[in-house]
Amino acid sequence: MKEITFLHSADLHLDSPMTGLQSLPGPIFNRLRQSTFKALANLVDKAIKHDVDFVIVAGDIYDGADRSLKAQTGFRKEMERLCAAGIPAYIIHGNHDHLGGNWPKVELPENVHVFPGRIHRERFVKADGTAAHLYGFSYPERHVTDRWSDQYEKADDADYHIGILHGHAEGEWDHGKYAPFTVSELMKKNFDYWALGHIHKRIKLAESPPIIYSGNPQGRNRKETGKKGCYLVRLTENGTDLQFLETNDVIWTEISLDGSSVGNAGDLYRLCREEADRQRERGKGVILSLTIEGIRTDIKELRAAIETGELLEILQEEEKDEDNFVWIPSLSYRTDFIYEREKLVLQGEFYKEMLTVIDEYNDFPNTLSPLFNHNLARRHLDELDETEEKELLKEAEKLLITLFEREEGM
Repeated sequence: MKEITFLHSADLHLDSPMTGLQSLPGPIFNRLRQSTFKALANLVDKAIKHDVDFVIVAGDIYDGADRSLKAQTGFRKEMERLCAAGIPAYIIHGNHDHLGGNWPKVELPENVHVFPGRIHRERFVKADGTAAHLYGFSYPERHVTDRWSDQYEKADDADYHIGILHGHAEGEWDHGKYAPFTVSELMKKNFDYWALGHIHKRIKLAESPPIIYSGNPQGRNRKETGKKGCYLVRLTENGTDLQFLETNDVIWTEISLDGSSVGNAGDLYRLCREEADRQRERGKGVILSLTIEGIRTDIKELRAAIETGELLEILQEEEKDEDNFVWIPSLSYRTDFIYEREKLVLQGEFYKEMLTVIDEYNDFPNTLSPLFNHNLARRHLDELDETEEKELLKEAEKLLITLFEREEGM
């Protein structure tokens, strides 16, 4: 039976700067800075262990168009390991590491096939004669908004056909609408597998043929939670088998704990400590954001333990020298405080005016322009989409009302 096996990965973002995390203890921050490289090494380990026919990386190998020398040499080192094992790699560049940037050129080993800035086809043939065609393109510049999926055309002289695309599935997300496509458009191409990149989550858009986002192999911030990795894909005449393989070195997670029965600061400490120990994983680090739900705000020592940062400092002190650390960057609480906008308006002009300002606010570009125009920051930030803007306004509104009600009740 004719068979092809490969690893599907994407969005390595090598040498990601981990912006905003410099306040972490040195060993933990350095672990995070190296985590994208460690994830790539883990990916190569998996490829060699499973003796795959080839590896696919569907875009954004590097974090920026001005890819660092460290990132390039790190990538080359792992590609040389694949080369020594006789495993080819097929890669495309995405919006972050497009071909239009300036960078010191580092030559890659001969097993690495980089797709150019146009639709291109690579042919792979196994020793038994089983052939696969791989189709894809690298972004010639960052802002690729045309429907490049229209240009993918199947060439029939192969057993399997694999599309590689770094792009945005229309109707699914507002995130970075680059190289847009629809699922139905890809299905019409009659390929056997679509290896997608760009969305940092594991998502199966279709079963037959499989149209798959592998997600990124290493989470880099609190939005990229959960276990990260790649897919081991096996194509046969009877169908496709998918297996998720974990590659992350550090796991980001967010947990809400029920604090309604907590009566003193000691109990609160134990609640947090026990959860941290539950989240600990051998050989890995964990970044754990904790929220305590339903806490009794009438018990002042509970509020004080969180609001002064004392409890957080204790929990962090216990983890700073751990190899299998569970680092808690933030500890907050949420009460059962619920408000109704209509009733707040009736309470006075203050609430009425504040809610009116929030409803009419639409000046995100000017407000955030100092941040997005900063030479360093703009390299690592994507523009906010409409959904993210609405979420920020909603969070700001709830925070303002919560703080005002708290002050009024004291």
